[in-house]
Amino acid sequence: MRPENIRNFSIVAHIDHGKSTLADRILLQTGAISEREFRDQVLDDMDLERERGITIKARAVAIRYQRDNEEYELNLIDTPGHVDFHYEVSRSLAACEGALLLVDATQGVQAQTVANAYLALDGDLAIIPVVNKIDMAAARPEEVAEEMDSTFGFTPEECLPCSAKTGMGVDRIIDAIIEQVPPPPGNPDDKLRALIFDSHFDEFRGVIIYVRLIDGELRKGQRVKMLSTNATYDVTELGQFRPQRRAVDSLSAGQVGYVIASIKDLRDIHIGDTVTDAANPSADRLPGYEEPKPMVYCGIFPTDNDDYDDLRQALLKLSLNDSSFSFEPESNEGLGFGFRCGFLGMLHMEIIAQRLEREEDIDLVQTAPSVTYELGLRDETTISINSPDKVPDPSTIESWSEPIAKVSFITPSDSIGPIMQLCQDRRGKYLRTEYLSQSRTILVYELPLAELIVDVYDRLKSITRGYGTLDYEIIGFQKADLVKMDVMVASEKVDALSTIVHREFAMKRGRRLVQKLKQEIERHMFPIAVQAAIGGKIIARETISALRKNVTAKCYGGDISRKRKLLEKQKEGKKRMKQFGRVEIPQKAFLAVLQMESE
Repeated sequence: MRPENIRNFSIVAHIDHGKSTLADRILLQTGAISEREFRDQVLDDMDLERERGITIKARAVAIRYQRDNEEYELNLIDTPGHVDFHYEVSRSLAACEGALLLVDATQGVQAQTVANAYLALDGDLAIIPVVNKIDMAAARPEEVAEEMDSTFGFTPEECLPCSAKTGMGVDRIIDAIIEQVPPPPGNPDDKLRALIFDSHFDEFRGVIIYVRLIDGELRKGQRVKMLSTNATYDVTELGQFRPQRRAVDSLSAGQVGYVIASIKDLRDIHIGDTVTDAANPSADRLPGYEEPKPMVYCGIFPTDNDDYDDLRQALLKLSLNDSSFSFEPESNEGLGFGFRCGFLGMLHMEIIAQRLEREEDIDLVQTAPSVTYELGLRDETTISINSPDKVPDPSTIESWSEPIAKVSFITPSDSIGPIMQLCQDRRGKYLRTEYLSQSRTILVYELPLAELIVDVYDRLKSITRGYGTLDYEIIGFQKADLVKMDVMVASEKVDALSTIVHREFAMKRGRRLVQKLKQEIERHMFPIAVQAAIGGKIIARETISALRKNVTAKCYGGDISRKRKLLEKQKEGKKRMKQFGRVEIPQKAFLAVLQMESE
């Protein structure tokens, strides 16, 4: 296929605006799939994607299309819409020259519409604005086109109306892709350079890598080299997704496809790496991708400790398929051996946990999510920590810094007041208000990420009756009055229950925590003090009263001194037991505290 007849494009939009439905309709109307094969979400092949109705993994498909006696190859990449899969979108756009910017005619411009549009503009892509769902009774295409004009500068005439569900206007979109998206640059006669933009592990074929060829030609049987590791492999199969896997003999500059080369080691492949010819390698490495920085962390532990090795293998496979996810081993006195995992957001964390349980059949326990903090020490060094048990001695800490997110709320105008109150309660700093239309507003706040990840998204949906959306980006670290809150049971510190809190909320949080533990820890033969402390200062306390055996039950009548003697003997025994007795904290107590944190 000549490069001038290739069009690489992506579909970007807010979640649930119809990206996957439009991708399905384009496949049907170009003849890539038949009416018999057509079903909802053709490209979403994960059970989780189908159940939730969202795209989690980007998918690439090559479409052959005839127009005016000329054959074109349209390489479509269907991308996720949720804020947590922002990195997946940026990787996909790097393999394209154009993007369809899709907006729902009933909902208008949303938070992720804005974020993804700017991603496409940063990548210097040709953008084709599309207004979808015009067949709906509540559709308002003229108003939405005006919103597109005020937000991005697209005139109403440039916005292509369509209904992905019925197919209305889709032919016009396909023509616009051919006419407006530029052909890929690159020379088929240059040395081979291909960008790895995704990969996944197949237990029979090894690692399958997805590549976009920038220059040169890739052939079956060719020996290739990965520039970042210098590892070499023989290409055993080469192909494209149309939309099912179809083998081909060669791929040339501008095309997108997959490569199977008997790669067994998961760690040999890096997303963003450059593939070149081993015999005649190119010295110019492609820029690749900026490494994603996980901002939300939690511990993942197997319910059964015998599953530890299975969990490690499962995490290795997932990290190959999702390079924005990271993990490292950790141990916890309450939960045993597990892994400290890093995610881009709360939905990302939830999806990974569900994929582990479903795809690998492992029962998991998750700890409460936390974020990365930067600590300035008295010796003028700075360290990053993502877990309370890694906090050094308080006397060595000069300052704490926490990650700050710039959050854009797109909301109906009548919900502005409650959202502003929500942000103020979570230490938010107001930046500005913008009006999309008379009834819809963008509110921009700076919020600590630790406050954002707990419940802001759920509260927003509740306040706006489901009409509000948010998008956020991490803008840096800011100094804050944070403290590490320790929990002590029977005067012994329990590291697994320590948390990092703002000093202002520490007492309230500590009180709730000790009350919860009092309910969950069983009574012993001696009283147990459950305390929350900051440094050496106790800020909350509850006492679990002792079990008491009635030692005077057999004494009836007679001298009272006999009863007193038995009670004194019991008292001495309890005193000795309190000195040497140990309190066993059941796993359900740890889980109850984690549940309280997430609430």
